[in-house]
Amino acid sequence: MLNRITTQLCVASLLVICQSTLTFGDETTPRFQWSVQTIDQIQIGYGVQLEDVNGDGKRDIVLADKRTIQWYESPSWTKHVIAEDLTKRDNVCVTARDIDGDGRCEIAIGGQWNYRESVKDGAVFYLVPPQDRTQLWEPVRLHHDPSTHRMHWVRTGTDQYRLIVKPLRGKGSVDGDGPALRILEYTMPQDPREPWDYSVVSESLHLSHNFHRVNWDDDPEEELIVAAKEGVWHFDRGEDGWTPRQLTEDFAGEIRDGRLPNGKRFIVTIEPKHGSTSAVYVQSDDGGLWQRQAILDQALKDGHALACADFLGVGSDQIVVGWRAMNDPGVPGIKLFVPAADDGSRWTEQRLSAEEIAVEDLKVADMNDDGKVDIVAAARQTKNLVILFNETP
Repeated sequence: MLNRITTQLCVASLLVICQSTLTFGDETTPRFQWSVQTIDQIQIGYGVQLEDVNGDGKRDIVLADKRTIQWYESPSWTKHVIAEDLTKRDNVCVTARDIDGDGRCEIAIGGQWNYRESVKDGAVFYLVPPQDRTQLWEPVRLHHDPSTHRMHWVRTGTDQYRLIVKPLRGKGSVDGDGPALRILEYTMPQDPREPWDYSVVSESLHLSHNFHRVNWDDDPEEELIVAAKEGVWHFDRGEDGWTPRQLTEDFAGEIRDGRLPNGKRFIVTIEPKHGSTSAVYVQSDDGGLWQRQAILDQALKDGHALACADFLGVGSDQIVVGWRAMNDPGVPGIKLFVPAADDGSRWTEQRLSAEEIAVEDLKVADMNDDGKVDIVAAARQTKNLVILFNETP
């Protein structure tokens, strides 16, 4: 069985200490240093999650690859395939989070991916884990709208979670023209094999590539920020359902949030879908649309991934941008952007990779318990899964 074949790639993988100079900035700007470890050779690497799968207190890597769902066990990064060939077409997304408090994550996936089709294709599964989580998990097929594309487990109250699933397009639409897409909220029953109830979060946006969960207020409930053809939108869940608020107007494909050195919140985008521009926005003082504070890059080739975290240990966030150079051919890569002004109006740039990692997805977390935030990237054309371990002093 494929899931019983384990691969000890830790010893054989390439481990390189890297340090890059800043392309602009000054000598006082902190510099990110890192080591690269190749974890596996993959097919596509559509989606990555960094969660504890087996309850040993260590973050594992969960990957949605072309035909398989697998997790890599920390710290050896042993590979365990837990689902395969669930649909005729590719898997496309995965979400993993401990939603029942037992220290082990629950996993849902999206599949039957067909980029141009918007009438019938798509799939959503919840995976029921066996006692031995290295074995195949039981797939439970849920309702889906066409073009399933991204999903998150979202906290809706103290110790309460829902599965939020977003398609790329509305049913029957073409490139965002036509019906709006429906963002759906699923409630897990006591027995996950029973039918799941679902409701509509939104049916007003068209052509949305990615979204992100946030918690910008004092309640335990998380909110959503959604990147779409109509710009970036914030959705807050209340007693009467989800309330939308527009943040930006430009077509955005990727979206994340962070904090500037002055303490102000920012959002960062890649524009448009699979776009060439990455921009930073800050909240306006008058409560209106957020203001574009800076353009990080305007020469991305097929921008496809973002992350925000304090990689340098300076007390505020930096931005990682990844692009894959597939639809817009060229040299792929990963860059780190560091605020050079407290208000986010100026940033320095550091190249972390080039043609060796064509990023399809990336996530960030402390993967080796050293207190530093690392970068895990899954790459499509280069077909590799890698960790950039943070070695910054």
